[in-house]
Amino acid sequence: MSPTMTFDDDRPDDTPDTSLDTAPPRRRRAVPTPPLADMAVDRLRDMIIYGELAPSARLIEPELSEKLGISRTPLREALKLLAADGLVMLRPNRNAIVAPLDAAELTHLFEAEGCIESFAARLAAERMTAADLRRLRGFQEKIEALQGAGALEEYFAINQKIHRLIVSSAKNPALVEAHDRLLGRLARARYFALGAQGRWKESVLEHREILAALEARDGKTAEHLFVHHVGRTGEVVAAACASPRARQTG
Repeated sequence: MSPTMTFDDDRPDDTPDTSLDTAPPRRRRAVPTPPLADMAVDRLRDMIIYGELAPSARLIEPELSEKLGISRTPLREALKLLAADGLVMLRPNRNAIVAPLDAAELTHLFEAEGCIESFAARLAAERMTAADLRRLRGFQEKIEALQGAGALEEYFAINQKIHRLIVSSAKNPALVEAHDRLLGRLARARYFALGAQGRWKESVLEHREILAALEARDGKTAEHLFVHHVGRTGEVVAAACASPRARQTG
C-alpha cells in the first residue's frame, strides 16, 4: 500500500464535487440497487482494480460475505452488476471468478478510448472554461507530487479525474456517457500499466504536455498527444498480458 497524501478540496469553491468520482458512474436501473449491494460493488471493484483480487481468482461467496460483512443476497446482486461492467465472470453452478485480462478485448477498448479522448481533447481546447483549466492544472500538480511520493493508488484516483475532466470539458454529453462506460472497464488495465517500469513517470510527463496544449488552446496538438498517451498505455498492457506471468495469472 502506498503512502497516503491528503489535499485540500479539488474545487475552487465550496460546491461539492460529485461529477468526477473515481469509480465509474452506475447506469440507471428501473429498480434501485439495495444500499448493501452498492457498498459491495464499490468495495469489490476496488479490490479488483488494485489487484487484491487477481484475474481469474475464484469469488467464494461465504468468504466474501464474511469479509464484507453482508449476506449473500446483496453480494450476488453486486456480482451481477460487476459482471455487467466486465470485471466478473458468472458461471452456472460454479463460483464466479474475476474476469481475466483479455489482450484482444483490451486492444479494442484502448482503441475506443483513444478515439473518444483525443477527439474530446480537441473540442476541450476550444470549449473548456478558465475554471476547467485551473482545476486541470491543480490536478496536474497533485499527480506530480503523488508520483514523487510513490503514492500509486492516490495518483490513480486523480489520474481518473483528469481524464474525466478533459472529456467533460468538451461539453458533449454523448461523449461523456460513452467515455464513462469505457473508463470503468479499463480502470484495472490502466492501473496495471502504471506498475510497468518507467511508465508511471512517463505518464506524468505526457499529462504535463497535454495540459500545456490545452492551456494554449491548441486542439490539434492536444488531440495528437492523447492518441500517443492512450496508445502507449495500451502497448504496455498488451506486452504485460503477453508475458508468461500474465498468462499464468490471467
